[in-house]
Amino acid sequence: MRLYVHSTDRDGVSAWPSSAQSDAEHLPLDLTRPLDELSLTLADATPRGAVVFAHSAAAVPVALQAARLSPRALVLVEPALYDIARGQPAIEAHITEISRARTVADAGDLFGYWSIVRPLMFGGPADRARWESERPGVELFAARRPPWGFGVDAATLRGSPTLVVTGGWNAEYDGIADVLERHGARRLTLPGHGHRPQDHPEFAAAVEAFLAGE
Repeated sequence: MRLYVHSTDRDGVSAWPSSAQSDAEHLPLDLTRPLDELSLTLADATPRGAVVFAHSAAAVPVALQAARLSPRALVLVEPALYDIARGQPAIEAHITEISRARTVADAGDLFGYWSIVRPLMFGGPADRARWESERPGVELFAARRPPWGFGVDAATLRGSPTLVVTGGWNAEYDGIADVLERHGARRLTLPGHGHRPQDHPEFAAAVEAFLAGE
């Protein structure tokens, strides 16, 4: 069985275009919910021996539950496992900026928050002309807890064969992949699709080769 974990921002097919196997299950997680709740949802949904796929911040509960889940393998796509790469300049710069943005949001200035976060993570400046259309998505994004401060340890993944896939566009995700590789993960870069290398036409074949031990 293959379990594809992603945020509720997308449905399963758009989150994982190659997940057409008859044994595929999708698990959307509401990343605004507490981590212990997400972990229980994940544990309940994952049979032992499953191949577990996770993208971005959805990789945090997967990494924390890896030993308990006993997966056949993990496929982590641009995993936002910031805890394992603390101290790296790109990681620390990102955390500093997001922390500053959250302080602004907590003071009631959601557009000020977006003025920091949009160019940092989504490209282009915040624009008052687009604000009313973007605001609902910004409210949901701001409600998420950032993916650090959970005590994720790369060493806990050593017992699970792991493929980490990045898009080769971002120093933060490259730094996280470097740490995972040092702890035994196989690393793959599929450029051209930004934060979603699972959209790359070679993604599915690369996963099959990894699972076959090639």
